[in-house]
Amino acid sequence: MTPKTILVCLTTPDHAATLLKVAVPLARKHGAHLIGLHTVEALVVYPGIAMHIPEPAFAAFNESQRQESDAIKGVFSKHTEHEDFVSEFRLLRAEAESATVRMIESARAADLVIMAQEDKNADRYDQRNAQALVIRESGRPVIVVPLDYEGPDIGQNIVLGWSDTREAARAAHDMLDIADPGAELTVLRVGPAKKDVLKDDDAIDMSEMFARHGVKPTLEHREAAGNSIAEVLGAVAFEKGADLIVTGAFGHSKAYDFVIGATTYTLLKEQKIPILFSK
Repeated sequence: MTPKTILVCLTTPDHAATLLKVAVPLARKHGAHLIGLHTVEALVVYPGIAMHIPEPAFAAFNESQRQESDAIKGVFSKHTEHEDFVSEFRLLRAEAESATVRMIESARAADLVIMAQEDKNADRYDQRNAQALVIRESGRPVIVVPLDYEGPDIGQNIVLGWSDTREAARAAHDMLDIADPGAELTVLRVGPAKKDVLKDDDAIDMSEMFARHGVKPTLEHREAAGNSIAEVLGAVAFEKGADLIVTGAFGHSKAYDFVIGATTYTLLKEQKIPILFSK
């Protein structure tokens, strides 16, 4: 099943242009309905704080929101107006909720979600940590694109980070929806290789499954050699000239991730090419 509804979360005009360079070719390739979502920030006045906000302050705030929304809509229109697939720009008000909640609500009806890497210099307060929350809470696969990414269309050369987990299995099957016919796929297991590679049953079974779908899989083991899993994934992707990394996300509890750290968070912060996360 190919994606027929793609949601791209647009936060700033600059990041919108980067995201649409990834989203538009995907929508064109699959004949998908492309939705560009932008959330308008709510002006929050906290109860219990005695203060008066002058009417001009509200007007200036609303005008700044309108200008940003118009700029983002202009970028969306520029990238989609000459395309044959259906596209729509959605403007949602956060109201009492955060922008992230609106993204999660919209994502649940999409086959695929595309978001920009977090940018603490440009993201609004109610957009902080949106990527991790959408991955955790939406139930949908999410592609996170590095800021200012200028790489090739995705789907032709893919690295899958494989482990014996539910999240990795989900990511592997989500990937099939966007992989090109005959795509090159590296099924990568990071860690000590088994003495008899023919006994790596689950990885071999996955590789054979991919081959039945017309993808060209190669199974590889790489030692961490003092590097993190995220660093090994990035190094292999660079070595292979991959256009996409695919991985399961957040295989541990939130408490474990907070105390110990997690591969997912490292990839979200330090990625160099788009990454498909599935939870």
